[in-house]
Amino acid sequence: MIRTSLAALAALALPATLAAQTTTQDQLDARYDRALAAGYKALFLCSALANAQRNGVERTPESVEQWELTGVYPRIADIIGDLDYTILPDAAGRVALVQVDWADDMPPRFAEGSHDSGCRLAPIGLDAPMPEMRVPPIPGEKQANPGTAQMGGGLTIPMVAIETGDGTTKEQPSALDKVIERAFTPDYGDGARTTAVVLRHGDRGDGVIGQGQYAPGFGPDTPQRTWSVAKSIAATLIGAAVQRGDAKVTDALAFDDWRWDARREITIDNFLRMASGRYSDTPGNRTDPLYMGGALVAESATGWPLLHEPGTVFRYANNDTLMAVKAIEDTFDSYDPADLFADIGMTGTVAETDWGTDYILSSQVWATAEDLAKLGQLYLDDGVTQDGKRLLPENWREYVSTPSGPQPDNGFGYGASWWLFNNHEGIPADTFAAMGNRGQFVVVVPSRDVVIVRRGEDPTGSRFDIVAFTRDVLASLE
Repeated sequence: MIRTSLAALAALALPATLAAQTTTQDQLDARYDRALAAGYKALFLCSALANAQRNGVERTPESVEQWELTGVYPRIADIIGDLDYTILPDAAGRVALVQVDWADDMPPRFAEGSHDSGCRLAPIGLDAPMPEMRVPPIPGEKQANPGTAQMGGGLTIPMVAIETGDGTTKEQPSALDKVIERAFTPDYGDGARTTAVVLRHGDRGDGVIGQGQYAPGFGPDTPQRTWSVAKSIAATLIGAAVQRGDAKVTDALAFDDWRWDARREITIDNFLRMASGRYSDTPGNRTDPLYMGGALVAESATGWPLLHEPGTVFRYANNDTLMAVKAIEDTFDSYDPADLFADIGMTGTVAETDWGTDYILSSQVWATAEDLAKLGQLYLDDGVTQDGKRLLPENWREYVSTPSGPQPDNGFGYGASWWLFNNHEGIPADTFAAMGNRGQFVVVVPSRDVVIVRRGEDPTGSRFDIVAFTRDVLASLE
């Protein structure tokens, strides 16, 4: 009888214990989400403001809150708007530090700014330097929206005149002008929010001409985060290393912690093609600890175990790009991302790092739309820069735009960190693109000598139809 009673009591106590543990876990998760939201807010305010200042333009905190800090991940969407922040400028008035309060018993999350290299996010719990110098947010006037047209989500965009190659503006919009203007309306996606469209195309051998249109507060010198377009930039950086003879795509990553297991056989090519075979915890491998938590690339991207033979399964993962870059990090003393941008002429672009020294080239690059058009132009010109320097191997464009091994099942193909337009009617078969979160696109069409850049801050759940837009742009050029 005693045994039965004790067993019955234990059975009754078990659900209560589990319930308590569940409550505790919910509280921990809620606290962690606040920490992540604060990190996200600190980094985006810092990067958007500091990188704009680097390019000689100004953005206001209100603009960043309106564009970058709305429509974000559901996990933090209901938290981020309520978190207070302060912005600390340096002696020259440039953004030096952004702090975001998130818990009464913990230091604010903060991002540290640099005029030359963007911002980096500190780990959770680290005290910000010089706390006695905290100041209110840097003031900025809200910009009026001149001549506007209604846009999805209740926002507005200006009907800016199309810029032409000779510096004039067109009174009567052409078929192409009309397509570009439609990109700023809901025509290509309900709720999509376009910030910039830039087009570069050859004019029957008379040279490259460009056209561009921007939303209020954005212009040719305004950088935005590239998100996963950075993966294609990473592939370009690796291509430059291959051209110099500093790397081969068949090289495996000599990472110390992998020397005892089969991960030592994963090649740069496997990483670039999202076919490392490693486990990732979510589709797309969200990497919240790195992107919002201030974790290091070395601790967040390296430890995932192998589940499949390398080269046999497609699994889109931020960590694969991070490891591909890690495979060439020994070359950065002589040639780093800043050198790549200088060679291409991407003067308004910055590659940011983690709190240490590792570049986050899976996402964290800030670039202007004009600079991304120059990236596309490099591929149109088969890896030769505008001043005649061969930056990429002669076959690099074919390499990145040719599928090999496993493929995604989302209607697009995948090469080496560039997406492929597979059999879409009205679009040439050689079309490939860099694509990123919130509607970042760099579409390259070699057979038509065309580069199409579309930037946006599309809310989660909204998608810009890049296939339809590309088809319409190309049709308007015929």
